[in-house]
Order: sequence, then C-alpha cells, then structure tokens
Amino acid sequence: MSNFDYNKYKISVVIPCYRETAHVINVISRIPDYIDNIICVDDCCPDKTGEFIKKNCNDKRIVVITHDKNQGVGGAMISGYKAALDLSADIIVKIDGDGQMNPELLPQFINPIINNDSDYTKGNRFFDIENISSMPKMRLLGNAVLSFMSKLSTGYWKTFDPNNGYTAINTKVLRHIPLQKINHSYFFESDMLFRLNTLRAVVEDIPMVAKYGEETSHVNVFNSIFVFSFFHAKNFFKRIIYNYFLRDFSVASLEWIVGPLMILFSLLFGINEWLESIASGVSATAGTVMLAALPMIVGIQMVLSALSYDIENMPAIPFSKLVSDY
Repeated sequence: MSNFDYNKYKISVVIPCYRETAHVINVISRIPDYIDNIICVDDCCPDKTGEFIKKNCNDKRIVVITHDKNQGVGGAMISGYKAALDLSADIIVKIDGDGQMNPELLPQFINPIINNDSDYTKGNRFFDIENISSMPKMRLLGNAVLSFMSKLSTGYWKTFDPNNGYTAINTKVLRHIPLQKINHSYFFESDMLFRLNTLRAVVEDIPMVAKYGEETSHVNVFNSIFVFSFFHAKNFFKRIIYNYFLRDFSVASLEWIVGPLMILFSLLFGINEWLESIASGVSATAGTVMLAALPMIVGIQMVLSALSYDIENMPAIPFSKLVSDY
C-alpha cells in the first residue's frame, strides 16, 4: 500500500482509442477512484470508439475527444495531453485501451513522480525473466533491437522497452516539451524520451507484465525497425549537438568530432591505397598499412570513450525539482 494521499494531486489518465471497443470499457472500469479525469481520444476510429464509450460508460470522469482525421497514436496523445493540461492535471498517465496494461499498477507509475524521484515513468516488460516467456518471440527480438537503437538516440542507457505505452509524466516537465514537434506515429514514445533528454529529465522504468490475449497489435515490430531507424539516427545527431556542443563542451565533445573524422580518413585512405595497389600490382608497404589502420583504431577508441561518457552522463536530478510550480 502507498502512503501517498492521491487526492492531494490532480491525476488524469489518457487513453488513445483506435478500434478498442472490445476492451476499452473494461479498462475504464478498472481505473481507480482517485483518478480525476479519464480522457479518451477517438482518433477517427472506424468503429467510433468515442461514441461507443459515451453510450456504454456512465463514469462521470470521462472526457471524449474525437478527431475528424486520423493523426496516429502520437497525435491522439498530444490532444490528450493538451486536454489534461487544460484540466490543470499534476500528473498524466497514458494507458492503452487494448487491455494489455493493468490499471492496478498505477501507483507504481505515479509514486516516483509524487516523491520527486522521477519526471517520467514508463513500463518495462523485461524485468522478470519468467514473464518474458509469455511474449511472442518475434516481438521479443524486435523490441531488443529497438531498445538498443533507442538508447543511442535518447541517451537513456538504463531504460529498456522504449515503445512501451504505459507511461506517466509530471506536468511541470510536460509544459516544457514542444508538443507540436513530437512524432505523431508509433515513434511517439521514443520521441518523447528524446525530448525528455534535451531537458535532462529523469526517466524511470517500472516493472510490469503485459497481457497478450486475442487483441491485435497495430504495430509490426520488424517493420518498425526499418521505419524507426531514420528517426533514431536523426534524434541521435540532434541530441549529441544539443548536449555536447550547445549545452556543454567537454573532452567528449572533442571525441565526438575527432573520432568519426579519423575513422572516415582511415576508410577513405585505406580504400584509395587498396585500389591503387590492385591497379599497379604493387603491394602496399607496411607504413602505408599502418597509416590506414592506426587512425581507425584511435578513432574507434575515441568513439567508445565518448559513448562511455554518454552512459555515465545520464540525468540524475529530476527536472521538476529545478522549475517552479505554475
């Protein structure tokens, strides 16, 4: 049991809805009484989930938002976030409407934020090895790849399961995030982590078990790997520029410049010498080989050193402690 009095805080739950009529009413019925608002965003759903909720749910906390055009899960969450901010929420929780996320876990997501230990909490289905066996094997492999790409692009090296949709955020932090710039697709959760890192916000993983039943996932994990690769690469370079050249400048900043340049020089010089060797029929000298190899070795060491610094440079002080109340 928690020692917190949740009634002292205004807490909103946002449920993005797209073809969720089979499970959403059950999800809503399990949301605890201390939640002030339940914002359901019908993202131009063909099944008219918003109308379905209005007709079949009498919970007075319900607020239904309907999009005239499908905007993706990110677009639905942005609408939900804005509505919760207008309702003066202190904490906003995201729960999907497919029944895979247990509303009884809400205190685990909310407590670190109330206690000022974290700015943002997110689910992680990989904590308990025994429970991983319930996850489809292809999804398990795909999530491992996506998680590593997310670590590189977001800078949160100790988090896993980046596309987990069970999240909670302190609105002090949310007000500093440019919602209009966040990706509207299923890259939304990963893009949120990138935006949080630019604020040096503290993110905490919350152990959870996902329930996999008859519901159909709207995400193909392996297609996502190819689609998300571009977004992750873009965010990685933006984050390095923000954190190592605009916000600060350190030895790691030099390593991020010199290391890749040395690797590039080594590749170009080595390939050029190799092609000339083939054309002339004369083997390259030991000195030429060393000149091609040494910059590569040193460059890789510099990049690894910069990555090591990046891992140790994760945010430690919650952003919410550094900003005043609104």
